Amino acid sequence: MHGNFLLIIALILSGLSLLLDWYVFAGLKTFTKDWKSLRWRKLIPFGYLVATIGILVLLLVGISSFRTAKGMTPYHEWVLSIFIAFLISKIFFVVVLLIGDITRFFYGIIRYFVKPKSKAKEPFFPARRRFVSEAAILVAAVPLSSLFYGMLKGKYDFKLHKQTLYFDNLPEAFDGFTITQISDIHSGSFDNTQAVQRGIDMAKAQKSDLFVFTGDLVNNAAWEIEPYLGHFSQLKAPYGQFSILGNHDYGDYIEWNSDAEKAANLERLKQHHKTLGYRLLLDENVVLEKDGQKISLIGVQNWGRGFIQIGNLDKALAGVPEDAFKILLSHDPTHWEEKVRFNPTTIHLTLAGHTHGAQFGVETAGFRWSPVQYRYLDWAGLINEKNRYLYVNRGFGFLAFSGRLGIWPEVTVITLRKSGGAKV
Repeated sequence: MHGNFLLIIALILSGLSLLLDWYVFAGLKTFTKDWKSLRWRKLIPFGYLVATIGILVLLLVGISSFRTAKGMTPYHEWVLSIFIAFLISKIFFVVVLLIGDITRFFYGIIRYFVKPKSKAKEPFFPARRRFVSEAAILVAAVPLSSLFYGMLKGKYDFKLHKQTLYFDNLPEAFDGFTITQISDIHSGSFDNTQAVQRGIDMAKAQKSDLFVFTGDLVNNAAWEIEPYLGHFSQLKAPYGQFSILGNHDYGDYIEWNSDAEKAANLERLKQHHKTLGYRLLLDENVVLEKDGQKISLIGVQNWGRGFIQIGNLDKALAGVPEDAFKILLSHDPTHWEEKVRFNPTTIHLTLAGHTHGAQFGVETAGFRWSPVQYRYLDWAGLINEKNRYLYVNRGFGFLAFSGRLGIWPEVTVITLRKSGGAKV
């Protein structure tokens, strides 16, 4: 996006924020009106105004310093995230206050028609009650504290997800074969190297037979991964490390001085995959052999509904025997939805990422929700369509919002098992 467009969006959001601030300011004045200390009665509401205006200034300064030739930096993401956290909290505050004011309005109407004329001099609207402002503060504190937890801790709160999948036609030699998957590193967003290393250590500790990375190594530019080459190159597996490209890896979301510069960036990124020790699969396949038996690992370039669509599954399947056990690496789960699950060629397992689970949501034993589900049918975890499996990794890193809440960063371990008919 161009800087001018971002500035227009920022100004619109700033205007909305200021309107909310006017209402919040009135609520805070009600909250402090009975305090004995005049200093504190003034400090709380006016201190709030100073803080929120300061956040707006930081946002506008951040937007003005944003260069589309470089993309978002951790500074830009932090400023945006703080603004979003306060904006959402203000909305909650205002909703509670508004409910109280609507109640006052109808109470005033009822009193006007019901009360005796002797009380006609009373104001039409009764005064806003302090407990309504107290309730608004308590309600607003929940999203504010939660979002700040997501920014300070949640984005590096790596979770291990394990899945055991059973297949009738898995070669016996691969019974018990393990795969560690990570996806969506988005190295340009990292702001804590030690925390990143904790996630890498979790992946290393699994000691899987195979390691795969399913795209979005960077936000935009190849240089973003360079400080972390030594870290992610620690991920090794006996049967190799394989990777694919995601939509962000092509550099389509920032401006380049020329097509040649953009192409050079992609070539540089491909070299970084090699430096990491990852075999980058570009619409191609490799054979993994164990005890004389084989499975096929297939990797496609990005293909996504509404995104880059250059992956060529037919090309990637070239030379793969029809009866081979097949594992596909494809960044965007919509590729599986539209091209893989009903393909004449059976692909037994597809590993994807891309969605991040929106980095926000709820996942419990009996309930899952994330705003990303309104965009993606399959957005996290395991999906089975007539024994063709898709696993969508929730992502290792983060983008734009510098945090995660409820949908935590993920390291996946999948165990392949041979079965006589039992399915998971």
